[in-house]
Amino acid sequence: MTAVFEYHLVTYRRVWRGSALSTFILPLLTMLGFGVGVGAYVDNGVGGVPYLDWIVPGLIASTVMQVAIFESTWPVLSGFNWVRTFEGQAATPVRLDDILGGNLLYVLFRALTGAVAFLIVALAFGALHSPWALAVLPISLLLALAVAAPTFAYSSSVRSDSYLALLFRFAVIPMSLFAGVFFPVESLPVGLRWLAYASPLWHGVDLSRAATLGVAPDWSAAGHVLYLALWAGAGYALARVRFRKRLVV
Repeated sequence: MTAVFEYHLVTYRRVWRGSALSTFILPLLTMLGFGVGVGAYVDNGVGGVPYLDWIVPGLIASTVMQVAIFESTWPVLSGFNWVRTFEGQAATPVRLDDILGGNLLYVLFRALTGAVAFLIVALAFGALHSPWALAVLPISLLLALAVAAPTFAYSSSVRSDSYLALLFRFAVIPMSLFAGVFFPVESLPVGLRWLAYASPLWHGVDLSRAATLGVAPDWSAAGHVLYLALWAGAGYALARVRFRKRLVV
């Protein structure tokens, strides 16, 4: 597993400059646009919390989700269909779990760097209200795994990147908009509200918001963690089946 992860780190060392700007500038622009710009029109904030401070943990969780899904879609499809990286890895002594685990570990690394950058910018804006804000980092890792593992399974099951575009259109964008990132889920109609509760992103948002504000989450913290762990475990099991079938190992 470490060998596969090291392969990605060596590759990333050569291209990190291309993502460094977006990693650190995007959080700043997002907080200025939504937290400061839109927040100026939100009287009294949300539940007595300034809108900037309320939206920051949602933006962190949403960014983690998007990074994790992006790194689990086209790179995975490319590894099977175009560059055939996974076939090369399978031809070495590494095992199937090493291939899958090493690639997922790299996705977690990318998600974590995004979360750290966002936390640094949030700290500069004074949007963190509790030492528990550091818990956002393990929460981000769990959320990233909860969305990356099933996405690995999906990406290894399709043959065309058209299906990846459908994933973003019908899953990623709706989750980003309606999972409590920009406004409380309670303001949604009941049907949409339960769809939001079913998404892993809402659980990551609620946990992150509780951590940065120093309050209790809307739902049980243990329940959130268990739900995200179920997504991660089921996704890994499915991805393992698909990788085994595609690589015939």
